[in-house]
Amino acid sequence: MHAHSHGGTAKILRVSLLVTAAYILLLVVAGLRANSLALLSEAGHNVSDLLALLLSLVAVYIQSRPPDAQKTFGYHRAGVLAAFINAGTLGFIAFYIFYEAFRRVQHPEHVHSGTMMAVAAAGVVMNGAIAWLLYRNTSQDVNVRSVLVHELGDTLATLAVLIGGWAISLTGQNWIDPALSVGIGALILWSSFGILRETLNILLEGMPAGMEAEHIVQHLEEIGGVRGVHDLHVWSIGSDTHALSAHITIADIPLSESDKIMQDIRGALADHFHIHHTTIQFEHEVCDVAHGCNIPVSSHSHHGHSH
Repeated sequence: MHAHSHGGTAKILRVSLLVTAAYILLLVVAGLRANSLALLSEAGHNVSDLLALLLSLVAVYIQSRPPDAQKTFGYHRAGVLAAFINAGTLGFIAFYIFYEAFRRVQHPEHVHSGTMMAVAAAGVVMNGAIAWLLYRNTSQDVNVRSVLVHELGDTLATLAVLIGGWAISLTGQNWIDPALSVGIGALILWSSFGILRETLNILLEGMPAGMEAEHIVQHLEEIGGVRGVHDLHVWSIGSDTHALSAHITIADIPLSESDKIMQDIRGALADHFHIHHTTIQFEHEVCDVAHGCNIPVSSHSHHGHSH
């Protein structure tokens, strides 16, 4: 993410933070006045959004800091960690909503549907506007996408509350309110699962999503001069920053020729897999008629970082 993108995203997050805080206050007051668990559930959901926005805003500033002597890869994972925490808190909130909904189904309470509908309509407009702004400025950054998922979930949830309030006003069936809460809780769990899985994979240095080691090896072995690839490792430094290390076998050739192979390897990794942080160690394949081939490790390795 470039500097101007950081600035635009940070501004949107700041505005969203203030608007969300005001809407939470409205939800709590209206939920208590209307005796609506759905509105109070939405307030809880929006509290998690408030924390998500705050964490993401802090992460945007932290991950834009340049590398230093202690953090040689920079602070890319600050955003990943923020997204992981956001997704985890959503899970806890969802189960609390399930508990409250179950209790309300056992002991139904009268709900003021008019207040529900008015507040939910305001929420649809607010959350929809924030989601649209984030969508227009989103990128491969999982931190920003985690906030976008929050806001999209809120937009759908408040729309459901609006429809539910209308249904209660028509039928007088108050069980619709806790049923809506269960639906909101399920939506929260669904929206958080994908982000939780992706961030956990990054934090555990798993293979980046959409990549396969066999495919990378096959592509590298098609480069002229490459005899074999082994000890391959690929991981993500941040949500859109990937790194690779590998041992690559080449013939015993002059340094100028091996440099050309290195350039081809780095170019292929950048163009086809968007991998710009590389550590490549060449191993020379030495052959003779009597003893066949063996692979002594060369005394040098190449470290690459291209932009």
